[in-house]
Amino acid sequence: MRKLFVLMALLSLFFASTAFAQLSLLDEIKLRGTLVCGVNDKLPGFGSVSAAGEFEGFDVDTCRAIAAAVLGDANAVEFRPLSAQERFTAVQTGEVDVLIRNTTWTSSRDTSVGLNFAPTTFYDGQGFMARKDSGISTLADLEGRRICVQSGTTTELNLADVLGALQISFTPVVFENADQLTAAYDEGACDAWTTDKSGLVSRSTSLRDPGAHQILAATISKEPLGPAVLDGDDKWYDAVKWVVFGLITAEEFGINSGNVESVAAESQNPSVRRMLGVEGDNVEAIGLRSDGILQAIMQVGNYAEIYNRNLGPETQFNVPRGLNSLYTDGGLLYAPPFR
Repeated sequence: MRKLFVLMALLSLFFASTAFAQLSLLDEIKLRGTLVCGVNDKLPGFGSVSAAGEFEGFDVDTCRAIAAAVLGDANAVEFRPLSAQERFTAVQTGEVDVLIRNTTWTSSRDTSVGLNFAPTTFYDGQGFMARKDSGISTLADLEGRRICVQSGTTTELNLADVLGALQISFTPVVFENADQLTAAYDEGACDAWTTDKSGLVSRSTSLRDPGAHQILAATISKEPLGPAVLDGDDKWYDAVKWVVFGLITAEEFGINSGNVESVAAESQNPSVRRMLGVEGDNVEAIGLRSDGILQAIMQVGNYAEIYNRNLGPETQFNVPRGLNSLYTDGGLLYAPPFR
């Protein structure tokens, strides 16, 4: 009898530990009541801290949209500022639930680093900035020049690969963080500066004389930026992925924060009704609340609202949508159906 009792106890422990091991991060976040999001706090337009001490930016709003969809509250987010060197370890160790910090999707990050990338939210490319009076207007003009670049980034690797292939010799001036780099460039420690073009636009606003500088026309890489989670948890990955798809689909259907409730009540379009949780269980099957996508749109906005609020024509950046337009407008944004 004692052996039977011990055996049953061991089996009970085994099944309990197995159930715990299978608990998705999505379930943990719901129990915790807070989403922990790794972001940049030094890249205006994407991730920065306002004078009032509030996190703001395109990536920050994407975090809030996920919180709204998962928890019903766009403010239920703990933002964790991360450097380029810290960001991957933070995901690997579970310090953050999701990384939304101008991070490029690459094969090595998708495999050896152990990340799983959600749909691209911003299509970017690496460029160069130089003073207008420097004589630098093409890549060839970088011959023999000093170029500022941040360590631990795809930018550093692309710089060596592309200019090396073009047999353009240069001197890299490497910095650990963007603040150091920007200050050094502004002081004349290097002749040009390279990073994603969105980053050049963003950080140029902090230069002493922004009008004295120009971004070269050349783009030397593809930089698909978007949310990333730890590989191996499909349930959490699916939730993040479909929130992004929901923001894109909402723009396609003309659904925004101002009309989403009335559309949910009045629309007879089955695709819209499924996405907003009015019909079927497609959203719940993802692991979200039935009104999860509706809450994300209502509390944060569709993709266009998020883009325009942080990067659009009424901001100091005025970054054209370009590739970040819907596929119907000649861009690359395209979402599968909620079905």
